[in-house]
Amino acid sequence: MTRHAPTHDLQNERRTLILLAIGFGLVGLDRWMIAPLFPHMMKDHGLSYQQLGSLIGILSIAWGVFSILMGRLSDRIGRRKIMIAAMVMFSLLSSFSGFAAGFASLLLIRALMGLAEGAFTPTSVAAVGEASHPSRRGRNQGLQLSMFALMGLGLAPIIATQLLRVVPSWHWVFAVSAVPGLIVAVLIATLLRDAPQGALSNTLGTHASQRPRWSALFRSRNVVLAMLATLCAMAGIFVIGAMVPNYLVDYLHLDTSQMGFVVSAIGFGGFLGEFGLASVSDIVGRRLTSVVAFVGAALSLYVFARIGANPLMLFVVLFVVSFFALGMLGVLTGPIATEAAPVGLVASAIGITSGTGEIFGGGIAPAIAGYVAQHDGIQFTLQFALGGLICGAFVSMFLIETAPRALARRSASVALRAE
Repeated sequence: MTRHAPTHDLQNERRTLILLAIGFGLVGLDRWMIAPLFPHMMKDHGLSYQQLGSLIGILSIAWGVFSILMGRLSDRIGRRKIMIAAMVMFSLLSSFSGFAAGFASLLLIRALMGLAEGAFTPTSVAAVGEASHPSRRGRNQGLQLSMFALMGLGLAPIIATQLLRVVPSWHWVFAVSAVPGLIVAVLIATLLRDAPQGALSNTLGTHASQRPRWSALFRSRNVVLAMLATLCAMAGIFVIGAMVPNYLVDYLHLDTSQMGFVVSAIGFGGFLGEFGLASVSDIVGRRLTSVVAFVGAALSLYVFARIGANPLMLFVVLFVVSFFALGMLGVLTGPIATEAAPVGLVASAIGITSGTGEIFGGGIAPAIAGYVAQHDGIQFTLQFALGGLICGAFVSMFLIETAPRALARRSASVALRAE
């Protein structure tokens, strides 16, 4: 009897994963490089904390809107065209940030960066999913998504502050940041190809004709709760990412190198958390993981706010904060949103969960935190972030458990009690 092994292009899978993981890492790098450089930008352009919050927030709002919209467009015209255009666009715009004349031009540049990065995100995640063997799809997409934390929140503070030692000014740090993105865009154009239309839907056993209306998402309890919890998580971690560099320099009086070292903990902790918490939630359940992670993030942030100018202790505790808070984002926008989605609306559930979080938690929250910093003091932004994490713990308590292993254990326990 002849066995026909399913054909799968492993080389294309690896090539796609490597390029798009690096690409998504560069999205994080370009997005968050502004935070460790902002103390220098404040002096040259006369900017304020409130304006920092606005610059972080406008990118998130634009990102959120386009991450919801562009997934459907990429289904119609293909992933490759959008990814190439988006990569070139946000790389060039990042370099333009270094030569902006003032706040208004910076705000416009950041908004346009948000459009490009929001377009790249759902398109590239779908492309990795289509190129992956079904048995490796979750692992591959998890690796891709974790690169945002590693490069954007982990390496960006180190890269930015160290480049300041070798380039004439902070303006040139932004200029240099465009080069890797343009190289990756060329490699995507020459090495990657679009998957057959509907490849991901077909491997999941769904077809466009079977998909319910988009409004069905709002009838799923866990989708709505995941949207709210993601908003809370982003209100915590994105306010921390935006404001902590200035908190360390202006309030605790660390120097630039010490600040870069401490802030890098956000990325390294989040990188490990996005793997670790998702794996734990497979075993102990999504709901318990969510509640424990939010509580852990809130408690560790409370401790962080009470540490003095001790770079090593600040790094360790901020690492824990990020492990829980950023790691929780991976669980909320990944397995929780996926398992809560109506049949045929998995990508839409992920898009609306992450997009809502970006718009409100990543966009509006940093702008409010900037206002708080400007009028009450930079140290009070940590209390604002703490409030978001506490609200997330409360929302997570109402999630319905969907993890297959947890449900199987529950069924087995019920059956034993019935005997």
